[in-house]
Amino acid sequence: MSGEQGLTLSDLAEEDAPAAAPARLETLDLIRGVAVLGILAINIAGFAGPMIGTTTPTLLHPVSPLDEAAWAFSFLFFEGKMRALFTLLFGAGLVLFHERAEAAGRDGDQIQLRRLGWLLLLGIAHYLLLWWGDILFLYAACGIAALLMRPLSDRMLLWIALALYYAWHIWGMFDAATAIDAEHAVRDHVATTEQLRLLAARLQPMYDWAAQEMHEARLGWLDLLRVKLVERPFWQIQMISGSFSETLPLMLIGMALYRAGLFDGTLRRKRLIEVSLACTFAGMALTAMFLGWAWPRHFPAVAMQAALVWGLAMPHVLGGVGYAGLLVLAAPRIAPTWLGRRLIAAGRMAFSNYIATSLVMTFVFYGWGLGLYGQVPPARQWLFVLGGWALMLAWSPVWLRHFRRGPLEWLWRSLVEHRPLNNRPLNNRIA
Repeated sequence: MSGEQGLTLSDLAEEDAPAAAPARLETLDLIRGVAVLGILAINIAGFAGPMIGTTTPTLLHPVSPLDEAAWAFSFLFFEGKMRALFTLLFGAGLVLFHERAEAAGRDGDQIQLRRLGWLLLLGIAHYLLLWWGDILFLYAACGIAALLMRPLSDRMLLWIALALYYAWHIWGMFDAATAIDAEHAVRDHVATTEQLRLLAARLQPMYDWAAQEMHEARLGWLDLLRVKLVERPFWQIQMISGSFSETLPLMLIGMALYRAGLFDGTLRRKRLIEVSLACTFAGMALTAMFLGWAWPRHFPAVAMQAALVWGLAMPHVLGGVGYAGLLVLAAPRIAPTWLGRRLIAAGRMAFSNYIATSLVMTFVFYGWGLGLYGQVPPARQWLFVLGGWALMLAWSPVWLRHFRRGPLEWLWRSLVEHRPLNNRPLNNRIA
């Protein structure tokens, strides 16, 4: 997300639970580790810029067949599904943290409100200091709304979530239908004058914004900070208005799935296998069907934007649930392995890894760093994705051999507790 960058982060982390909490659920850490790596595969297009690259690779200039294939690969396996997985985990974490806080004799809702309040502020800092694609602010705001609904029954949570989710997305597709039809008519050379005007009105802001991004990406760090403060101080509020009806429902679904036993392995195994395979297959099949239409047409911008924002709502949530279930099933075998221990470590430090990714990638692509913005096509972007994955898997276990929490996990928890916490390492080690 763009903005897919998306994140359960450490708000899910059991190391942030009260001291009396039981042992960490390594399965959640492993899933979170996979998610924080996977989200980079989508966010890389936003980092490399311009932003329209997260919607279509072909609007500003033609790209090679290899670049289209690389973009299509990310679209099929990562787009939307990783955002959904992160958000489902965030909702699950709200319930988990509340349970553990209450078990320790503390007011779970009060503590979580403090945590979410600090997350809002940390999200503002992330946006101003590093990257426009921050989701911390969005997650904190939606998390507060989800927290208010936590006492509702699972059935009620699901009804509210699905009604809000699909009402918003169906309305969006109806709203975009005329512009999509105009784009199709222009491609077939049968467009009316009105359709030409309509399509131009849709596309011109995309071109203008891309040009502005290219200019701003060359600015120094202080100049870019000034632009955000002066020209776009309410950017994150705008992100909430456009994403609230996706993010909040997914959090509510995550809360219900956690209480149903999906994330902690208490759901009956046969049922878990059936749900995981069905959701994954359905999500992939629906995405592949759309991809089969869009790829031969070189990912038309208006149709792609409508699909990513509204039309692919169902495969995104199905894919997120399916991925979660498959990872729960695979966790007992993966967790003890060399890769599994590193994924768990990356998940325990998901907040730090998320921000570190923004720091590294903005340095690589923005003018205050290496200045590669707008110069790296989709296929070569995968080199930076693989490099980012390697860094996260390498430094996370090393850090956790010396400290109990990641640096930003420690900072966040200390702010919530109003005191610097002891960060000595736990007895258990990450191999």
